[in-house]
Amino acid sequence: MEKLISEFSVGLFFWQTLMFLILMFLLKKYAWKPILNAVNEREETIKSALESAKEAEAKMAALTSQNETLLKEARIERDAILKEAKEAKNTIVAEAKAQATEVADKVMDDAKSQIEMEKGKAITELKSQVASLSIEIAEKILKGELSDKSKQESLVNNLIEDVNLN
Repeated sequence: MEKLISEFSVGLFFWQTLMFLILMFLLKKYAWKPILNAVNEREETIKSALESAKEAEAKMAALTSQNETLLKEARIERDAILKEAKEAKNTIVAEAKAQATEVADKVMDDAKSQIEMEKGKAITELKSQVASLSIEIAEKILKGELSDKSKQESLVNNLIEDVNLN
């Protein structure tokens, strides 16, 4: 029985080895190439994805740097615009003040000249009224003085004396 078991073992070993070799041949021919190709393709895809990720990271770093630069430039430009606006405002305010002062001075000068003119008119009118009143008073006094003959003669004599003295 030992012989049979030993022959069976050798035969079993032979068939198992043969089956293993056939299986290895079939796997090599039909399974290993597609599996290795799939693994290689997957490895290339992963390498490509990693390279793309590195490129994207580099682009993002460049874009971030560029954005910061643009932001700094925008801030500088904004500050310049604000400075110009403040200067323009100050200039406009100063011009408006100067113009308002000039207009106020002109109005004051016009008012002073108007007052002087009105004052001159009032003085002229007052002189005219004083002269008219003086003449009216003189007429009334002279009428009263000249109504009497003796008063007329004494007045004429006084006037003659005054004229002779002068």
